[in-house]
Amino acid sequence: MFSSINSFGVSGIGGYGVEVEVYISNGLPGFDIVGLPDAAVKEARERVRAAIKNNGFRFPVSRLTVNLAPADKKKAGTVYALPILVGILAASGDIDAPGSDTAFIGELSLLGELRPVQGALPMALAAAREGVRELFVPAENADEAAFAEDITVYPVKNVRELLRHLRGEEKIEPAQPPRPGEDVRPLPDFADVKGQENVKRAFEIAAAGGHNILIVGPPGAGKSMMAKRLPGILPEMSRDEMIQCTEIHSVAGLTGREHPIIAQRPFRAPHHTVSAIGLAGGGSFPRPGEISLAHNGVLFLDELPEFQRQVLEVMRQPLEDGYVNVSRLEGSYRYPAKFQLTAALNPCKCGYYPDRKKCTCSQGQIKNYLGRISKPLLDRIDIFTETIILKYGEISNSDKGENSYNVRKRIEKVHHIQKERYKNDGILFNSELSAGMIKRYCVMDNEAKEYLENIFENMEFSARAYHKVLKTARTIADMDESGEIKRKHISEAVCYRTADKKYWGVTM
Repeated sequence: MFSSINSFGVSGIGGYGVEVEVYISNGLPGFDIVGLPDAAVKEARERVRAAIKNNGFRFPVSRLTVNLAPADKKKAGTVYALPILVGILAASGDIDAPGSDTAFIGELSLLGELRPVQGALPMALAAAREGVRELFVPAENADEAAFAEDITVYPVKNVRELLRHLRGEEKIEPAQPPRPGEDVRPLPDFADVKGQENVKRAFEIAAAGGHNILIVGPPGAGKSMMAKRLPGILPEMSRDEMIQCTEIHSVAGLTGREHPIIAQRPFRAPHHTVSAIGLAGGGSFPRPGEISLAHNGVLFLDELPEFQRQVLEVMRQPLEDGYVNVSRLEGSYRYPAKFQLTAALNPCKCGYYPDRKKCTCSQGQIKNYLGRISKPLLDRIDIFTETIILKYGEISNSDKGENSYNVRKRIEKVHHIQKERYKNDGILFNSELSAGMIKRYCVMDNEAKEYLENIFENMEFSARAYHKVLKTARTIADMDESGEIKRKHISEAVCYRTADKKYWGVTM
């Protein structure tokens, strides 16, 4: 007696097909699962056995072998319990074998209740790609899985309900695709920020060109407040971006019935005690880290020098390539990590440098504190800006500043300009320009060229600083809807390269 049931697993953040083969043969009673199962998969034996008995069926008193194909790929998690149960019942003749266009995923309780699993959307997308037309999932995963197109998703609460459906006795209503935006939470508004007009401008430029930004300033000056408002001025996500983010969060176990789809740009703000694995991802059972969870959104690192240096260094490659590679004995995993880095720090340990009336740190202490951030990491930041302590009149002023909605509309126009310009180059933002692309797209008028040449010599710019100024100036010019980069655009871009020289002694 034999049956074959379609199921799916997750590798990295992508789903892949798994064929659950069940063979009942003569011999001493036994229940073996083969095909590189991990401990969680093997433990499904007892849950499946109990669920079958508790739902009125006789468990086969025979030799029972379950093979998970492909046999050379590691199987992990609790997702295979439901297809194993269906396969046993089909091989025993208790139910008709489901068609080849039907698949099952789900964890079982001892009583046959279905419990949610991680990675529902990646598996549903893989099922749709492989021609599956009907996918049975735990009810709590149904909304998420239904976001995949070209597939019918059935929410299943328990085994009894599933079997009644398969027998044609009582049909389960398919899940309806969720409408992103219904559960969107209001984001902090830029209108709440008092003063700091120079910092607001820097944030608008950073958002417009996809630039990484670092904020330096004393405690209580609004650095964190400003950073938390960055997602609110970024354009709304496309469907593809929602799918990418939801896949990552689903694999990490961060989706659920209340928020099945990630419809807002992520904002991740890990504590400075985070480990390298927590930031980059990995572990014994590889999972995405904070930088992947921030994909298509913002990664905010507050009190940057307080992070361990080796932890910060793991960001260097993802900031360049837009993904994280995790290698393990059983295989390699790639997690998307295209995020906008926003970092904040005090200028010294006490926080008040260069105000010598308040600062109690020695020059050596200041140097050691700022030296915790490596030059290669600073090299990946385009915009440096400073906050100041507000005066009483600025704080007590009841007038509201410009709201995030208006700022976002301007940024959307700039994003559209870049999208059209780079549609054949494989990039989206000015921040991604290579050296060759800079020559092609960062065209200056004569006045701007002369000004930049003088600045280059007087400020002893490095080649890296030169390129960063041009990329930032390109964004500023786009905000002015100017095809050519002019002197005023260069001048403003240079202003965002002075803080690094001020605090770290070099122009990065």
